[in-house]
Amino acid sequence: MSKFVSTTYGNKKEILKFPDHYVTLGVTVDDTGITANSDGKKIVPAGTIVGGGVLSDSTKKVSAKNTQGGAAGSAGAGVDAEGVLLNDVDVTYGPASGAMIIHGFIALDKLPAAPVADSVTALKGRVLFLK
Repeated sequence: MSKFVSTTYGNKKEILKFPDHYVTLGVTVDDTGITANSDGKKIVPAGTIVGGGVLSDSTKKVSAKNTQGGAAGSAGAGVDAEGVLLNDVDVTYGPASGAMIIHGFIALDKLPAAPVADSVTALKGRVLFLK
């Protein structure tokens, strides 16, 4: 018996303010703490602020870093932000590949959640959030 997976595709959500000016880094997106949507899929949306030490060690996974109040190094600490996911990443079946923006201009109104102050500060000089 084989497994059949049906996937519905839509248009890509553009989060870049200037789509011709950005730099990305290939990353592995962690599935820890990601809850399934109504379709049973675990999707980390484009525009999610991520980090986890990948800039200093490319073998590490990145995870969401857009919650405030965590100390440096704690899960979800905005101070550990290293970039922004360019595209949605499906982690339903475990960690998956994605692209992290490490330099560019992001449209604030296109993000899944407003970035917290710690995240904006951590990304300052590399990623700029514009209205």
